[in-house]
Amino acid sequence: MKKTILNNIHVSLGAKMAEFAGYEMPIQYSGVKIEHLAVRNSVGVFDVSHMGEFIVKGPNALPLLQKICSNDIAKIKIGKAQYNCFPNEIGGIIDDLIIYRIEDDEYFLVLNASNIEKDWNWINKWNAKFKAEITNISDETSLLAIQGPNAMKVVQSLSSKNLSLLDYYSHVTTNFAGKKNILISTTGYTGSGGVEVYCKNEDVIEVWESVFKAGKLFGIVPVGLAARDTLRIEMGYCLYGNEIDDKTSPIMAGLGWITKPLSGCLNGNQFEKEKLIGTKKKLIGIKLLEKGIPRSGYKIFNYENIEIGYITSGTHSPSLTLGIGLGYIKTKYSQIDTTVFIEIRNKKIKAVVVKVPFLE
Repeated sequence: MKKTILNNIHVSLGAKMAEFAGYEMPIQYSGVKIEHLAVRNSVGVFDVSHMGEFIVKGPNALPLLQKICSNDIAKIKIGKAQYNCFPNEIGGIIDDLIIYRIEDDEYFLVLNASNIEKDWNWINKWNAKFKAEITNISDETSLLAIQGPNAMKVVQSLSSKNLSLLDYYSHVTTNFAGKKNILISTTGYTGSGGVEVYCKNEDVIEVWESVFKAGKLFGIVPVGLAARDTLRIEMGYCLYGNEIDDKTSPIMAGLGWITKPLSGCLNGNQFEKEKLIGTKKKLIGIKLLEKGIPRSGYKIFNYENIEIGYITSGTHSPSLTLGIGLGYIKTKYSQIDTTVFIEIRNKKIKAVVVKVPFLE
């Protein structure tokens, strides 16, 4: 297994470590509920240095990205970011990613750790035609996500830039915690605000220590991947390998808002058709009306005891203190407030289709 630069620190903090995407990663420290609520109510820090980072630049960077990405890359202004996905040739999703525009012809791509090699091969396959300059800087880049309502107060004390001026899905490269050329962005995966800090591997230990020193006043805590999952489920955010994959249409997954067929993306005609006539199944939110947790793979039934879908992600929500989940369901049953039943240990547990995010 690979290890992030902060691995020894996680172990010294008593983190429960496990394999994730080929890396030994911290799953939890003080406990999922404690970490989750710290992010919702104050501030927590995730080491997500396992994520992938590519740079795409040159005069053909835009044409290349416009072809292989679902969203309209031309609309990204310098200093802004955009959520995106790579469609494949059959209308599924290679990966979802965030694209930052650094300069006129330079883009910074952040991808899922489990898909780095797949994404690299996919981009290079299409780049044979466009010949943009592509660099994989994943192994030399560390990433901290500092999340929560007090996150901005913590990081502001470490930067001379007024970070509060950053809108959602914006970024700036500046000095931070005494280090130069740190990219700070506001593209959080928790729904509680905050920033992401991209730095060189050799700087990340000092950055981590500085953040925790600055956050002591706010009860800052380290947060593992388990709470990262419960936080994103409460927001209804997709996770690659759960809600989206090579066979999942972005329209089916509720990602029509990042799918712009007229921009010339791969499989644009199919997506335009799906937007017009709909899909056979849709991703929905489910809230249990009885005690239970809707785990991935659990089947969804209607009143007639007919199977109509399945859960892709589920948890006991620390914020709502009840079972919630995301799942695919036949479109005709996808209306809000539709009663459904989740099969949990051979019992049918009553639930209802709800709008996401689960939190107001």
